[in-house]
Amino acid sequence: MQLEVGAILEGKVTGITKFGAFVELPGGKTGMVHISEVAPTFVKEIRDYVTENQVIKVKVLAINPDGKISLSMKRVNEAPQSGKVSAQHSSGRPGNFEWQAGRRNEPTSFEDMMAKFKQTSDEKMSDLKRCMEAKRGGFSRRGGSTR
Repeated sequence: MQLEVGAILEGKVTGITKFGAFVELPGGKTGMVHISEVAPTFVKEIRDYVTENQVIKVKVLAINPDGKISLSMKRVNEAPQSGKVSAQHSSGRPGNFEWQAGRRNEPTSFEDMMAKFKQTSDEKMSDLKRCMEAKRGGFSRRGGSTR
């Protein structure tokens, strides 16, 4: 079986290391899923996500000239990407803030984007203040001596 970059295959986990999992692919070839390609969130312990002899779906990311095959578990369910620009935007941004306009066909002015940014910023600052106030106990609750 000829492997292609972008192909989605099923394979069996044959080994687990602290940096990734080795997967036996159809045709007897072995590839590796780096720990950063296991899940869309930070993975501290890979064994929390896979076990040896487990059958998993993987996407072929790269096939190096020396025969090494790079695989991904987290990219199996993502929509096909067209170009590098959309691939950059598919990676999560801090705070899940939508950096691009939601509807690409609708023109948005700079003022509209700034207003949305200011509103989001104000909401986050108010949440932060509320959280910090709760941690400190608030000035009104401390009370002084009652003489």
